[in-house]
Amino acid sequence: MSAFDYDLFVIGAGSGGVRAARIAASHGARVAIAEEYRIGGTCVIRGCVPKKLLVYASRFSGDFSDAAGFGWSVPAPTFDWPSLIAAKDKEISRLEAAYRATLDKFNVAIFPERAMCLSPNEVRLSSSGRTVSAKTILIATGGHPNVDRKLPGIEHVITSNEVFNLKQLPRRIVIAGGGYIATEFATIFHGLGSEVTLIYRGGKILRGFDEDLRGGLVAAMTAHGIRIINEKVFTKIEKTPSGLVGTITGEEKLEADQILFAIGRSPNAKGLGLEALGVRMDPAGAIVVDNNSQTAVPSIYAVGDVTNRVNLTPVAIREGHAFADTVFGAKPWSVDYTTIPTAVFTTPELGTVGFTEEEARRQYGSVDVYKASFRPMKAILAGRDDRTFLKLVVQSETEKVVGVHILGPDAAEIIQATAIAVRMGVKKSDFDQTMALHPSAAEELVTLREKWVAPGEAAA
Repeated sequence: MSAFDYDLFVIGAGSGGVRAARIAASHGARVAIAEEYRIGGTCVIRGCVPKKLLVYASRFSGDFSDAAGFGWSVPAPTFDWPSLIAAKDKEISRLEAAYRATLDKFNVAIFPERAMCLSPNEVRLSSSGRTVSAKTILIATGGHPNVDRKLPGIEHVITSNEVFNLKQLPRRIVIAGGGYIATEFATIFHGLGSEVTLIYRGGKILRGFDEDLRGGLVAAMTAHGIRIINEKVFTKIEKTPSGLVGTITGEEKLEADQILFAIGRSPNAKGLGLEALGVRMDPAGAIVVDNNSQTAVPSIYAVGDVTNRVNLTPVAIREGHAFADTVFGAKPWSVDYTTIPTAVFTTPELGTVGFTEEEARRQYGSVDVYKASFRPMKAILAGRDDRTFLKLVVQSETEKVVGVHILGPDAAEIIQATAIAVRMGVKKSDFDQTMALHPSAAEELVTLREKWVAPGEAAA
């Protein structure tokens, strides 16, 4: 008979925690999981999944407009925000039920309440006051949106937690931030008919992405009518009879019905009793773990955004799976954080895998760059000036493709398949020898032949 109530107790039922619980249980472990909000975590409940549903909705406005170029006569469309939110809520409830059913199938005990660690092997449940023991504890509590608590009027803003449950579509919205969430919601609300302003403290949005993609997205968003203000921040937000007024650096005032803060996220590691037990935190408040997701306390592990390694849902899932296989399945392995594909679901869409051109030059010194920019076929008959951009970054000495970057329709779908080749060490000659699939945008990846040369280099 075990001295513990459970072999594994998971705190947090998001993507990483649920995967870890399921895999550990499949290896025969007795598993429990605690979740204070809803099963599914940020991604399923108020993140990737509902966001992508809103992305789809926002793109119909362009589809309706494009249809005339293909011979369709479409009556003036109308949009109903409450209907979209109701449909979104129905799908999220279905997914939450599916997650719960998976846990039930593997006999994972579910505690719908907050939990904290009392000792390296004990957890206290907040609502019931019950103490539960476990041989191993996994922290998978994710992160939360940042706001500037010192900003006058900050109580009037919303974050990505609240944006999915607005009662009505804002006619005017100002979004603070320049990363995934901020840029995605800028194009979502623009597509749904809102007047959108994006304010970013830096010089250019999407820091860390390839410069050509960053510039291309800025140009596209601006051409579509989204106002982007760089190198400024809010200094004050006031509520008025007609909505909100935000004052930004330089005293310019921006009127809005909603102000959305999307200025990054922080780990949910506070209030879990971890530091008192000797679990180390980094300066950002994330839990410090080793390559096996183990903390400084041997019985306590952590996965996902709470560790602030690579904050993407598939990464959290992979970390949870590796933890469960290693600790409970006698199949040790660790996550490979190289060549992780990622996408930004703006309109137009970004997809990327591997090094940016700048990173590759720092890493390898000499690189070859191949670029293509063109109007996609659909845009031509639709009468749009939108362009698709593709870029290959190749290590000169080995001809290994070390970066692929795409801006345009279906960029994420193309990058997911391309990432397999990049991870396997594909060379530029492999792309060259692959037959093109015509007509498609992706065929440009295998027809690029001329190296791009910077103007200054060409002159030399």
